[in-house]
Amino acid sequence: MNVLLMRHGKTAGNLLRRYIGRTDEPLCPEGVEHVIATGTDPTVKRVYVSPMRRAVETATIKFPNAQQIVINDLREMDFGDFEGLSADDMVENAAYRAWVESECHDECPNGESGAGFIERICHCFDELVRACIARGEKDLVIVAHGGTIMSILWKYAEERRNFYEWPVGNACFYRAALDEATWFEHPALYDVTYHEVLSANS
Repeated sequence: MNVLLMRHGKTAGNLLRRYIGRTDEPLCPEGVEHVIATGTDPTVKRVYVSPMRRAVETATIKFPNAQQIVINDLREMDFGDFEGLSADDMVENAAYRAWVESECHDECPNGESGAGFIERICHCFDELVRACIARGEKDLVIVAHGGTIMSILWKYAEERRNFYEWPVGNACFYRAALDEATWFEHPALYDVTYHEVLSANS
């Protein structure tokens, strides 16, 4: 099975380097322009998408002929009290410093924990893969968030990397492959490659 994991285009919060998780921002004008400029693939028939506007809008542009299936658990992490703020805004925030020192695994005040977020995402991805295998599908296309994609690759990529060594820019994506015959016993993503431009042949 071929797998494509795409991050949404830029939002106003992205431009200001804010923590944007549950905030349902649309693409900003610069984001729309960039999503269009980096290509589309009209051949994709189905795309699984986070419920957040920024992901839905990106999928609509990138995959204009695809049926969109919204998957709630693909949404970005809930940053709780840190939501909508930047690191610069929280220099004197002791709770934020403690969270960063935990490598963002601890729980955000009134939000999710990093560990819980990764567990949510990876359980969701595994269920999607299993459902696609059961239906005999050969392509799995997801449009979601940076944290969503880093979680999946940290857990399942054959090439082992630190969580933060799987960055993905706005409207960029990873392609990978998985073996349907071995997924249930040894789930893994192979031949993971990073891309900035999309086309039907890429």
